[in-house]
Amino acid sequence: MFLFSLPDIVQVPFGWLLSVLYQFTQSYGWALIIFSLVVKLVLMPASAKAKKSSMKMSRLTPQLEAIKAKYPDDQQKQGEAMRALYKQEGVSMGGGCLWSLLPLLILFPLYTVVRQPITYMLQESAEAAAKIVSIIKDALPDAFGANEFYEQMIAAPLIPQFAQQIKEALPDISDATLKGVDFSFLGFALNDIPQWQFWNWKITAETPLWSYLGCALMPLLSAGGQLLSMFLSQKMNNSLVTDEKGLEDKETAQKADSNQTMKMMMWISPIMSLWIGFSMPAALSLYWFAQGIFSTASDLYLTAKYRKIYDAEDAERLKKAMEADAIEAEKERIRAERRAANPDGITTNTSKKKIQQSKQREQEAAKAAAAREYAAKKGEVVEEAPEKTVLSGIPDRPNCRGRAYDPNRYTNTEE
Repeated sequence: MFLFSLPDIVQVPFGWLLSVLYQFTQSYGWALIIFSLVVKLVLMPASAKAKKSSMKMSRLTPQLEAIKAKYPDDQQKQGEAMRALYKQEGVSMGGGCLWSLLPLLILFPLYTVVRQPITYMLQESAEAAAKIVSIIKDALPDAFGANEFYEQMIAAPLIPQFAQQIKEALPDISDATLKGVDFSFLGFALNDIPQWQFWNWKITAETPLWSYLGCALMPLLSAGGQLLSMFLSQKMNNSLVTDEKGLEDKETAQKADSNQTMKMMMWISPIMSLWIGFSMPAALSLYWFAQGIFSTASDLYLTAKYRKIYDAEDAERLKKAMEADAIEAEKERIRAERRAANPDGITTNTSKKKIQQSKQREQEAAKAAAAREYAAKKGEVVEEAPEKTVLSGIPDRPNCRGRAYDPNRYTNTEE
């Protein structure tokens, strides 16, 4: 009876799908490539969320850098301001990273499916798989190394040679299982672990040079695909960094901390892929390479899709900025005309209160002049009214020292 464990919830469907694709294509390599495409299509909604979040974060780069410049020595205020900005813009701080990790999490159960093809692809129980490995191992002990992790991968292609013995030991075994699994792909075996020590390659008629070289190329292609994918992703995200006018801000994009982190990850990820590729069967590198190609294609598609939305936003921002610049230019033109008309900068007081006071003085002076003229005609002598003393000493500003100002306040009057 085939018993399921918690990891089998993911691994059994993966194994079944890989088995169906293998039977359809009659090639383990093409089955893996189509499998990676199916996985990518299933994860497309998650990839879309990750890409949208990543692009929006890139667009916030100038504002994030401004916050860092405003609070250079206060990490707490920096964090509060950034969280407020993320909330205002509807950006999840960790959402994009979590979505982007899903393809990597799928790699771990897939590793088990590739490592145990008899259990998951041929759908035999763990006891039956162990029995099959034991029969082949007893007959060909030299074919198995000290590493027991990959015994099923070594035994799976050899099953047809020992079909009779396996049938006798396991009478209920299916005919599909007795056909085994053919790992050959483009002239090399995907169940082999690539060897970078070319001086240890044992080239014979049964194992020609290409069987080693083709296998070793898988990790290199996988790492190269990862590098290309991350390079294109970084370049496209940097092009989204725009200033307050909606124009591309290359300088801010290059100086941003996120850009420096991305540059570091752009090299760490391929190096990790290269190390894994030379530590595990070539099938994993082939899957990772195919995933990199499909990820690059989906990244280009999603960038073009969301770029239309953000380009429309940038166009609106640029339009508003141009309108504001036009208004400011008109104001500056008017100021320039005023400066040209009054180069010395002499201005008159236009205060409403001052104008009223000036008019009042003019009216009082006109009345006094008319009274003197009338008196002169009648032969009368009009005494001049005493000049009003202004405490401040400034006629135009009588109250500049305050209404309670008394110049004799501190004068000694007792003498």
